[in-house]
Amino acid sequence: MTKRRNDRSHERRREVAVDWWMRRRAGPLGVAEQDAFDVWRADPANAAAYANIEGLCVHLATLPPPVEAPPLYARPRVWLLAAAPLAAACLAILAGWGDLVTFLRSDHYAGTGETRIVALEDGSRVQLDARSAIALRYGATERRIELIAGEAWFEVAPDATRPFVVTAAGGEIRALGTAFDVALDASGARVAVAEHSVRVTSGGTDVVVAQGERSAYRADAGPSRPEPAKSAWVGAWRRGKLIVENAPLRDVIAALGRHHHGVVACASAAICARAVTGVFGTQDPMQSLEALETALGLRLAVFSRFVAVFYE
Repeated sequence: MTKRRNDRSHERRREVAVDWWMRRRAGPLGVAEQDAFDVWRADPANAAAYANIEGLCVHLATLPPPVEAPPLYARPRVWLLAAAPLAAACLAILAGWGDLVTFLRSDHYAGTGETRIVALEDGSRVQLDARSAIALRYGATERRIELIAGEAWFEVAPDATRPFVVTAAGGEIRALGTAFDVALDASGARVAVAEHSVRVTSGGTDVVVAQGERSAYRADAGPSRPEPAKSAWVGAWRRGKLIVENAPLRDVIAALGRHHHGVVACASAAICARAVTGVFGTQDPMQSLEALETALGLRLAVFSRFVAVFYE
């Protein structure tokens, strides 16, 4: 009995240490939080648990990231996270690797939970969703922007001498008007047009997507036939909303994950393939994740406020 009690005490101390490590990684602590952390760490056993986790995760961060690794949400298993909360925390290290690489490649970047408006030198404007990034490739004859990650809204200033082109997921979107949205997901890219039209080229073919329409494409495959897009849905993230219809859960939690400091995952690929329809708020991602749990009849395991896993 004493051994089991000691084991539970050790496990609980480690869970609290993981939670503190994740909180400090997310950003500076407030005064009250810092005081609470100092009091907690004043216990030598707590200090040792925190130092152990910090050391292991710092070591993990020095390792090269896996090449062509599968999406983060497909990796963890609930039994692993339940048995070792440290594994969940260190998954965040891998997510951080992706954010760091994206940041270093970009000219403009929006961090977790924030959006950013970028005013370009030609008078065009780009609004970036959270964890989204672009790289500028402006030249004398063309204005080219690469969407590296996430989602962005483009308002294009007219310039007949320099076409405006967005590259994403191996294809390109050439502006024939002024306002459109481009989003990356696990399968490729999605395009929706609010004003005028764009020409989408991918896989050697192209389509013109007119105002009020949308299209999508995978890398090295042609774009889908344009179809009507509900006006309220286009750029809904700019109003703090995520609106989806028969979207795979993996894409929904990836979008909500841009606003969540930590890791959101599925215990299996089958769970991540579940179809989702609904309207979700991005300002409180945990509340939206709980709504998904209820709507899909799943369970949501939360290991500290930074790690959440859907399972059956």
